Amino acid sequence: MRHLLTRAGRELLTQIASSDCLLAFDFDGTLAPIVTSRDSAAMRASTRRLFERVSERYPVAVISGRGRSDVASRLGEARVPWVVGNHGLEPGGDMRRFERVVARVRPALEAALAEVRGVDVEDKRYSLAIHYRLHRNKREARLAIARAVASLPDAMRVTAGKLVVNVVPADAPNKGDALLALRTRVKADVAIYVGDDVTDEDVFVIDEPGSLLTARVGRSVRSAAPYYLRDQREVDALLDLLVKARPETRR
Repeated sequence: MRHLLTRAGRELLTQIASSDCLLAFDFDGTLAPIVTSRDSAAMRASTRRLFERVSERYPVAVISGRGRSDVASRLGEARVPWVVGNHGLEPGGDMRRFERVVARVRPALEAALAEVRGVDVEDKRYSLAIHYRLHRNKREARLAIARAVASLPDAMRVTAGKLVVNVVPADAPNKGDALLALRTRVKADVAIYVGDDVTDEDVFVIDEPGSLLTARVGRSVRSAAPYYLRDQREVDALLDLLVKARPETRR
């Protein structure tokens, strides 16, 4: 992985900014810091101001694991025409079927985990998130969650994240699918995507040099992203660079 904000990286970003490009971001851990309580997640004031300025200059998308309305409510005054929730599946086709699948497996999952303290099942209508941040023994929590998921009546796509296990209908679109569809929709020559978690790897693994630039928040030898930002605060530096690279509004 290469640091995105080196001299060479900045030159590349400036070059991309002069083209028809789409900017896309994850929310938690990318635009907003990770927090203990998911309900209190919010962009820092500096990030919010820069993100609003970026959204005036570029077509922008946010692709989040949160429900679409949830993440949209956290974007302030930014002009974000494309907000995608539930790890890439919302909005889209088969929403009613995905909703039925989640409604069917949720009671079984909650029953299996009812006696496991510090584990919380979040129902996002089209997917589920099993949070275990408050469990004292993280390894025990992961084992209990794995047993519960294995007993579900429907095939589900299971992805471990940062103290969370995401449970999504097996055939639902992922973040990579969502990004490629958006890039085609806006007729962008290139897309930039920034994320920080395991579900973002569905974008990072797409190998399209010249058409897609991806960066992970936090360096990781296990990530497929070719670039990284050192930490979530460096997202501000990236946004600032993108604003300066396109000083006038052009959308």
